[in-house]
Amino acid sequence: MSQSRQRAIVVILVLALVLTWLVFDQLDRPNPLRNALSRIASPVQLVLRRGSRPLSDAWKRLGSLSELEQENERLRDENARLRQENLLLQEAKIANETLRRQLEFKSSVPTYHLLSAEVIGYDPSNLPQYLIIDRGAQDEIRVGMAVLADEGLVGRISDVNAASSKIMLLTDQASAISAMIQRSRGTGLVEGVAGKTELQMRYIPAEDAVVPGDMVLSSGLGGNLPKRLVIGQVTDVAREDVAMFQEATIRPAANLRDLEVVMVLLSFTPIDLVEEDVAES
Repeated sequence: MSQSRQRAIVVILVLALVLTWLVFDQLDRPNPLRNALSRIASPVQLVLRRGSRPLSDAWKRLGSLSELEQENERLRDENARLRQENLLLQEAKIANETLRRQLEFKSSVPTYHLLSAEVIGYDPSNLPQYLIIDRGAQDEIRVGMAVLADEGLVGRISDVNAASSKIMLLTDQASAISAMIQRSRGTGLVEGVAGKTELQMRYIPAEDAVVPGDMVLSSGLGGNLPKRLVIGQVTDVAREDVAMFQEATIRPAANLRDLEVVMVLLSFTPIDLVEEDVAES
């Protein structure tokens, strides 16, 4: 059989099926061709539907993963923002607390003219001996002036530039301050000790009572510091029966390692500055 004859037969069969389909539809009766086609197509549709379901599910999962990644990125950004805000709030809280303590200290000593200064440098060693502040000669800072924290004495100005100054801390071994025991009024000399964070009070007369827990204040003797500045507290006492003097170990009242803001006492002029002014005049 030739190809042209085969094609003609196929066309005739297709036309016959179409005409039969149309006739059944016009008669408003069940269409056996439609039912037969449905029976043939249904398994194919089922297979196609089941085969496409994994692809559809995978596509949905990819969409969900993309949305989840976007949500995670948003949450990470939000978390970073909240951490930054929390840090700023903590810094503001610390700054406010420091300012509050300074104001309370200033109000407790109304006769003192105190100038606040920010610490901008420090001794990098484990046992700091000095600090650098952002106040200098242009702020009327002069060598020898006392430097305080709200807890007590920090040290004295040892060097002055136009816009900054250096503070020799109490713990510097070159530091020496005339002091007294608050309870017994016994006097002595508080000095820094090399390699230690505590102070040593020497030359306390043997007859003057001193015990751990006693507070130590500046005595004002020598005229280089005002009287009654808090230096620290006695932690230990060493005495010998035949010695004329006894010694005490002192823990500084101020935390000298973590200072961020200090106050320079402007209203008291050390005696060595008075002598310097007289010599210049």
